Amino acid sequence: MTRPIPARDTSTAPASRRAVITGLGVVAPNGFDTDAYWDAVLHGRGGIDRITRFDPAQYPATLAGEVPDYDVRAYIPGRLVPQTDQATRLVLIATDAAVKDSALEPDTVAEDEVGIVTGLSTGGLEYSQRELEKLWRLGSNHVSAYLSFSWFYAVNTGQISIRHGLHGPGGVLTGNTSGLDAIAQARRYVGEGLPVVMCGAVESAMCPLGWTIELTTGQLSTVADRTRAYLPFDTAASGYVPGEGGAMVVVEEAGRASARGVRPYGEIAGYASTFDPRPGSGREPGLRRAIESALSDAGVRPADVDVVFADAAGVDELDRAEAAAITGVFGPRAVPVTAPKTMTGRLYSGGPALDVATASLSMRHGVIPPMINVTSPVRSDQLDLVLGRPRETTVSTALVLARSGGINSAMVLTAA
Repeated sequence: MTRPIPARDTSTAPASRRAVITGLGVVAPNGFDTDAYWDAVLHGRGGIDRITRFDPAQYPATLAGEVPDYDVRAYIPGRLVPQTDQATRLVLIATDAAVKDSALEPDTVAEDEVGIVTGLSTGGLEYSQRELEKLWRLGSNHVSAYLSFSWFYAVNTGQISIRHGLHGPGGVLTGNTSGLDAIAQARRYVGEGLPVVMCGAVESAMCPLGWTIELTTGQLSTVADRTRAYLPFDTAASGYVPGEGGAMVVVEEAGRASARGVRPYGEIAGYASTFDPRPGSGREPGLRRAIESALSDAGVRPADVDVVFADAAGVDELDRAEAAAITGVFGPRAVPVTAPKTMTGRLYSGGPALDVATASLSMRHGVIPPMINVTSPVRSDQLDLVLGRPRETTVSTALVLARSGGINSAMVLTAA
């Protein structure tokens, strides 16, 4: 397991070892593959609705972003289906898609020259619930609290490794920022000499166990109207809506990608992670420092950034803090800010990875996808929110933000 990289330890990869993104694999509530997802976000089609995976009637929150139904056996070997849950299946499907998109032929790379780094926040809660129910039916009163995470650590990277015949370095990072941190770790691996890394995060906790745990945050929206439940930076913000899905990406050394004739989506140019100060200290939260450190690491100025993909918590206090950090770095309404996750819900560690994929598509296609449903911005004097419809513009530099439990991560992507 690898910890997030503190800002003070972040170092720019040597020019000869630049890390670029050559493949994307997306599974999201509003699109089961990259093309479907991209079409959905450009047309403002959301995937948030009443939960169908279990009956949510007994819970105060009833909405989520669920991945559309799919034929499991079309993607996962039949023998593996009983041994896996939704989260692991989606990770494998997204990884396969990213490898295909990159046109990477694993047999052209030595087995120990391809790394794997994934993010994890919820663990295999669906699988854990299934196993717990078996134990309860058997009358066992001894259940390990570590069943979920210990199982998922092994499966998450192990199944990817086995499926693609890889034996390079790997790891699992934890927390809701870890989808972004995993991609940053892939950049570090490339800078240290590894040619290719598969990285990102895809999660699912759509089961009563996962839902009960999530409700303990006290930050879930209990609004039943799917168009009004998740409204970051809006005066009517009432919390967030969880979802499942995310993205896996193939990160490759730039020279190798060029030699293969592959057109990268973009370069991972900068990254930083900071911690918030102790509550009650009176000190400023760490998000602004993370942004400034990531820009410095990338060697770009605030004026160079074309779009910010916000963390967008949907919680008034957190949204105000994020708005203040963005405004503090860039100035009032100085940079477009968007949060396409208003269409999917917050996907735990999968959310930041999906934002990286979305930013990569934004750079390639020259368009910023919008936020939906936000109609009364709480900081309209500070943030230039992209609302309702996409904004066509050149996107050469994008900033992706993620926060989780006092950790702030920021990543700068530049067009290849």
